[in-house]
Order: sequence, then C-alpha cells, then structure tokens
Amino acid sequence: MKCRVCGQEACIGLRAYNTALCADDFIFFLEKRVSTTIRKYHLIDAGDTPIVAVSGGKDSLSVWHILNRLGYPADGIYVDLGIGDYSRTSLVKITQMAEKLQRKVYVLHVRDIFEKGIDEVARAIRRVPCSACGMVKRYVMNKICIDRGYNVLITGHNLDDEAAALLGNLLYWKDEYLWKKSPSLESKDGHLSKKVKPLFLCSEREMAAYAVLSGIDYIYEECPFSVDAKSLEYKGILNKLEESSPGTKLQFIKGYLKKIKTGKEEKRDMAYCETCGYPCYGDKCNMCRLLERFHIEKGMDFDEYGGSSLDSNQTMVT
Repeated sequence: MKCRVCGQEACIGLRAYNTALCADDFIFFLEKRVSTTIRKYHLIDAGDTPIVAVSGGKDSLSVWHILNRLGYPADGIYVDLGIGDYSRTSLVKITQMAEKLQRKVYVLHVRDIFEKGIDEVARAIRRVPCSACGMVKRYVMNKICIDRGYNVLITGHNLDDEAAALLGNLLYWKDEYLWKKSPSLESKDGHLSKKVKPLFLCSEREMAAYAVLSGIDYIYEECPFSVDAKSLEYKGILNKLEESSPGTKLQFIKGYLKKIKTGKEEKRDMAYCETCGYPCYGDKCNMCRLLERFHIEKGMDFDEYGGSSLDSNQTMVT
C-alpha cells in the first residue's frame, strides 16, 4: 500500500476517504483537518485565550499538542477524580506534556474538596460515577475559565464520541441535547464559557494513529468506570456500520450539522445559581447542592504545574 501523496510506503489506510498515507503526510492531513474545522466553525478567534480540558488520554493530549503546533497557545486543566493509579498515571502524562509544550496546567483534586474519590461521591448522591464526574468537571472547568481569564474551553471529543452521543439522543429523542452536539457552544452572559471541539470530524482511530506517530505518551487504559457506559454500545453499533460502509460516521455527523442550521432549538428558561452564579434551571446549581450535602464551605484550590516560555504578547497564527 503506497501513500497517495508521496508514493512511499503508507502506514495507515483511511477507507472513509478512500486513501492511504505515510506517517508525515497523515500528520499533515490530520492537523490540516483540525485547522480547517477551527476556521470553518470559528472555534478560536484572534485574541482568544484558550484552555484545554486534559484527561491524559490520546484525544485531549493530542488536541493540546496540535493547537500549540498550529499557533494557538493553550494551557491545560485537569480534574483529578481520585481513581487510584489511573488518576495518578494520567497526571504524570499530563505534566509531561505541559513540560514539553512549555504551558501551564491547573489541577484540582476531587479528594481535596470532598475527602472522597468520584465513585464515593457518586454513591452518596445516588448517581453513576460518569454522571457525577460530568457534573463536577463541567463546573470546575467553567470556574477556572471565568476565574483565570480563559474565554474558550477546548475538549478532545472526537467523531466517534459525537456520533455515539448523537445516536443515543436520537434513540431516546432527548430534544434538550439534540441541539447541543455542534463543534461550538457559545458563552452565556459571562457566566458560562464558550466550549469547542476541534476534533469533531476526526475519528478515534485517526487520533490513536496521530498520537502514536507523533510520539505522544498517553494513558492507554480506559476509565475503570466507563466499562458499562451506554456510549460504548453505540460506538460498537456504529463501528459495525462503518466496517461495511466506510464514511458512515462522518456522513452521520455532517448531515446533523446541516440539519441544525435550519432546526429550532427548544428553549428553556435559564436562571443563575443564587450561591455562585453558575447557569442552572433552578435557584441553585447541582454543584452547590452537592457541596451543601457534604457540608463543604471552602473554595477550590488548584495546583499549578509548568509555565510558558512564550512571550505574553505573542500573536496567534490563524
């Protein structure tokens, strides 16, 4: 199998694009796709101050790496969920990347707040760990953006993640979520930061290949609490469709993006938490209710690792 660009030996075949590429041309291909997605959907503009939600996995570390290569200086934030060796290993991978990129990474330890790991917190509030994890992460990451002056929060959600979530929302007709799967969710009144997904059109397989070929050291294990996640079932279904009909996932997501341009989002009246100001649909947000349940009044302290070797006045390449 030869590379379609240079004719050398190809290292990866991309059936969705009916092509094959060598390592260098594949890295160029994927980084260009991310760059095009950023520009086309206006994910990051000149003057923005982005920060990446990092987990230690291939997607978040790769998007952090890619953004800085493309000229979008971005720091990182990690929420340590207190999942034993898994969380400790993740933190090692993240701090190594911070040193490599010469960027800061803020770390919040869930055990420092609740004196419990996320699994124990979830049991106390009768939620599954993934639900409790999502609630805490959304709140903490928004807080660091607001408090530290970052106006764009970047996540490593890839094509497979988005296609699986979309399939799940369609199967159960979760209208409140169907309109929120775009590459960008805009900020709200200075209380909720803008959230963007530069890997929206990059598959999980492509991201794994990019990480390996770029020498990115990431944690290979999946989160121990994601074993029974419904999203894995949806990914399995989509992978079978992709095997028999390459490009299915990409067309599924692209078709959705066309639909949301003309669709109408069902609006709900949003209020702001009377305690912290976080957007919610009641008098208090779920995070403040959680803190009250554990009788916690102290604030959140972030550890800070690394730093930037870049001039603070450096302009962004667009």
